[in-house]
Amino acid sequence: MVTAILRRPEIGAAVAALAVFAFFTVYTDQFVSELGVSTWLNSSSRLGIMAVAVALLMVGGEFDLSTGVMTGTTGLIVAVTTTHYGLNIWVAAAVSLAAALAIGAANGIVVVRTGLPSFIVTLGTYFVLQGLNLALVKAIIGGVSVQGMRDVPYYDSIQPVFGGSFTLLGYEFGASVLWWIGFTALATWVLLRTRPGNWIFAVGGAEQSARQVGVPVFRTKVGLFMTTAGAGWLVGMILLFESSSATSERGVGQEFIFIICAVVGGCLLTGGYGSAIGAALGALIYGMANQGIVYAQWDNNWLQTFLGAMLLAAVLLNNWVRRRAEVAR
Repeated sequence: MVTAILRRPEIGAAVAALAVFAFFTVYTDQFVSELGVSTWLNSSSRLGIMAVAVALLMVGGEFDLSTGVMTGTTGLIVAVTTTHYGLNIWVAAAVSLAAALAIGAANGIVVVRTGLPSFIVTLGTYFVLQGLNLALVKAIIGGVSVQGMRDVPYYDSIQPVFGGSFTLLGYEFGASVLWWIGFTALATWVLLRTRPGNWIFAVGGAEQSARQVGVPVFRTKVGLFMTTAGAGWLVGMILLFESSSATSERGVGQEFIFIICAVVGGCLLTGGYGSAIGAALGALIYGMANQGIVYAQWDNNWLQTFLGAMLLAAVLLNNWVRRRAEVAR
């Protein structure tokens, strides 16, 4: 039983999440209030969607540094095409999704065909998208932010899908929480119960061996990059319709937080090992710590210290747990 538990990548994140929750529950009064729970769970959900997608890619042995800026790019596509060009908002959302998937596919194709490190390829994509978000948007609308989304026709029909809210047991949650739970469940099922899930572990653990036994490495990796891009679109829509605005700086710098959440959740930087549930828990830890520090009235800069310590601890713990599981086997 102990060996089976140790083999689960998310066990460390689960323990850490309980510890963080218990600490801030005791230390602050607002943490488990209706407003407190809604705040840190909603913020965790947006991070969690991206962290789960990033975790799948990391299990497959790759990184994507364009995930953060992708959330801003997809929101800007919808905002600019609807407010400036009058495009139907549902069509604009579909165009934005198609653009995101195309960018993700391009990242994957370049990585697989050239053999270049995904870190470098997606860093290039990051700068290209950031430049377009600033320069191109400014050239089109004369600024770097779009307001007035509520005046767009059919806004009320799409807003509840991505930016709506619901009440459960007296707590109000955003629609992003449902997206987070659903996406995490789907990713977990794919990883553990399907053939593509086996392919993901195989290409991340030993790509050459996987290729030799017939695993479709190209299709698997391109699909993973498209998954992170698609998740970026989803989070972009959530942010757009929660705030009814889009800005060129949205999402910039968040990519490292997604990676940290995935690592805290049990993903190894070397690939071939990880968990979607663990990544979701990593995002939950970050969301709770971020809001808990505010409620504790500490200096917000302590969050950076917490992130660094959490990352180092997670890497050490993940390596230790994996060695213990291998020895016990």
